[in-house]
Amino acid sequence: MKEESIFLDYVGDSPRMRILQYIIEGRDFDYTLTDMLNAGVSWGTLNVLVPKLLELGVVIKTRKIGRATLYKINKNNIAAKQLIDLYDNLILQELGHLEKSSKKKVRVPA
Repeated sequence: MKEESIFLDYVGDSPRMRILQYIIEGRDFDYTLTDMLNAGVSWGTLNVLVPKLLELGVVIKTRKIGRATLYKINKNNIAAKQLIDLYDNLILQELGHLEKSSKKKVRVPA
């Protein structure tokens, strides 16, 4: 069963947005291309999209470990900042809705 994503509901469930969601969720970490396969995209798709995201400046190379290059979201890029803000706000909104619905279900005896 596929897990639902509030972020992908708003921006569209495409391979590019899956990759961006994955690196936004772990924005304090850097990832190899192999790690990014966990975003649910194919190896071929990663090899096409990551260079494009690098070109746009949304993703940056952080370091190399052996033959592996690591990447992360570029928090200094204005588009990346806006995507991060959108992601955070959607999560907070969803948490607010869940909190309200759970308060309605809980009845405190008088």
